[in-house]
Amino acid sequence: MNIVDVLRLHFYLLFLFLCISLKPAFAFDESNSFKNSEVTAIPADIKEIFPSATRIGQTDPNLATTPVYQLSQLLGYVFESDDFTNFIGFSGETINVLIGIDINGVFAGFKVLNHHEPIFLHGLGEQSMFDFIDQYKGHSIKERFIINAKDTSTPGITNFDGVTRATVSVMVINDTIIASALQVARAKLEGFAAATTVKIDTDFFEKLSFIQLIEQGHISHWQVSKEQSLKLASDVSNELVNAIEELAKDNDTVDISDFIELYFAFVNIPVIGKNLLGEEEYQRLLESLKPGEHALMIFNRGAYSYASEDFIPQTVPARLSVVQGEFPVDIRDIDFYSYYDPSFNIQIPDFEQQNIFRIKSQSGFEISQAFEVSLAVNYSQSFLSTQQHQFTTNLVLPEKLFYTPKVVIVKKQPLWVRIWLSRTVEIAVLSLYLIILSLLFLKQKQLASHVNATHRIRFTMLIFTIFYIGYYTQGQLSVVNIYTLLLSLVNGFRLEVFLLDPVIFILWVFVFISLFLFGRGLFCGWLCPFGALQEMMGLLAKKLSIRQIKISPKHHKYAQKIKYIILFLLVGTSFYSLSLAEKLAEIEPFKTSITLNFVRYWPFVLYSVLLLLLSLKIHKFYCRYLCPLGAGLAIIGRFPLLKWLRRRKECGSPCQLCRNKKCDIDAINQNGSIDYGECIQCLECLVTIESPKLCVVHKYSTRPIKIKKVA
Repeated sequence: MNIVDVLRLHFYLLFLFLCISLKPAFAFDESNSFKNSEVTAIPADIKEIFPSATRIGQTDPNLATTPVYQLSQLLGYVFESDDFTNFIGFSGETINVLIGIDINGVFAGFKVLNHHEPIFLHGLGEQSMFDFIDQYKGHSIKERFIINAKDTSTPGITNFDGVTRATVSVMVINDTIIASALQVARAKLEGFAAATTVKIDTDFFEKLSFIQLIEQGHISHWQVSKEQSLKLASDVSNELVNAIEELAKDNDTVDISDFIELYFAFVNIPVIGKNLLGEEEYQRLLESLKPGEHALMIFNRGAYSYASEDFIPQTVPARLSVVQGEFPVDIRDIDFYSYYDPSFNIQIPDFEQQNIFRIKSQSGFEISQAFEVSLAVNYSQSFLSTQQHQFTTNLVLPEKLFYTPKVVIVKKQPLWVRIWLSRTVEIAVLSLYLIILSLLFLKQKQLASHVNATHRIRFTMLIFTIFYIGYYTQGQLSVVNIYTLLLSLVNGFRLEVFLLDPVIFILWVFVFISLFLFGRGLFCGWLCPFGALQEMMGLLAKKLSIRQIKISPKHHKYAQKIKYIILFLLVGTSFYSLSLAEKLAEIEPFKTSITLNFVRYWPFVLYSVLLLLLSLKIHKFYCRYLCPLGAGLAIIGRFPLLKWLRRRKECGSPCQLCRNKKCDIDAINQNGSIDYGECIQCLECLVTIESPKLCVVHKYSTRPIKIKKVA
């Protein structure tokens, strides 16, 4: 091998080495992972959030954020909420969202990566969730977000529409997005560190004259003489000089010696406002302002005013502008003297014009910090071109007008606490109802002795269960709640998951205790909204004299086992796939009929309606044969401690009245005993026994015995 071949071999090896070393910089894993690479191929989810992105950087190993670039310019960051928060949704799991924020802390876009919220998956549809989240796009992290604010006029808030019937889920989403985004912004972006809030000292006041207010800096005075203005204008253009001379000529009076002479007074500050306006006018001013707003009074004595002759009250002055920290500050006239003549508490100079301008709280204006005021003069550069020159001055208020409050770190209340506080009335009404129901069950024998009263009370409580517990508070228990409990016990029990819905939590605690005392009947017969709907259909059938289909005892026993098979199938599936189990749980018509008010895709509505119509012919068909929730409750409450449904020795032998005529649910055995695993404790059998007019056992004791003659 000659020297040329050796050099050629070295060249090939060097070229191969370079290719291998450069490959990672341009390669992209098709698995859509972007955690540990510097790539030019952009994952679809990130491209959707940052359409102009050309590459993404390496993920920060200490803070799971991925920078996004357009060439060499940083556009912002993307990150998954699960890397920063662990807020548990109604399903018992987190809602993981891919979030993009730009370098200014503005939300660039979102992508829901994973969730198991049942209301969105198998109820309202996921689009309602996506629409809710999209409301954040284009808003800054610095904004204060409120979901379904009662008073939308409250300053300083950004109000978003929530999702009806998904209150818990949207609150979890809100906390997830804001909490994770704030962590990233404070770590990666400038200007997001928590700043000390400086407030106006409302207790500071002393009587001062107009001159003293100026001398102490409370009122700012800006003067530019005609000579000074012309000198400044000469450095710009002759056309500006001509414009200033023309403006000064139009206002050339003995009293006006300066081209610009303005006074600035923040009259919402007590020591300024009370001295200038007096107590009565000061209070009238405060009534014109919303919390957090400032009122800037401007006086003019110069030849050139801050407002032109055609200035319209309650608008923004075209000539005057305020800037703080390179950001414009919106000022708008409040027309304070539309119905009142100007009145002042102290002697002030004669002014050509005065107005009070509002600075809104959302403007970000910091009254304690320096700001810049500009007055614009228009002049004709040519017949076809108009230019504008800005006369500018810097203003700052004295530090003694403000104070820095002690920083008190307030620990944010857990989400479940906020939810419970917001639903205090609902919790109180439900608790009162459960207390009344408990007392009725404890006094059921005395109640049952009054036939009409028992029927009226039961009818009233069923109506309350349907409309208040069901439709208003959304308190329909479900087999899905059993999934959540069992999976929580396996994966690590967290009580706060179950506290997110106070109505469901209270009902479950009450039902769980009642299962050991009375069996499943207290819930299935008195607290289940869909069960109450079926019972209403049964009452309607009696009113319409609709003949009932009587299931034979043999087939009835076999059919009762169906709901237990469904229960075990659903619970077993939940450990394999929660999503699949949630879909199979649609055998429950609760979501369609109660949660969504029958407003849903037609097959679900048809299924629910058919079950209710079937209840006209077979009493509570779904409860008796299909309900997996009822099956689960029956297993736990199979042997209640208090079996207070009184029986007589004649019940079952020979009397079969209650079994054949009174118990619509078929929960009385052939021998007259109560099957508490199936009984809904409607108390109808107890009412019959306690009523001499209804119970017929006494007829058997007085009936003569017939002796069959034998030939």
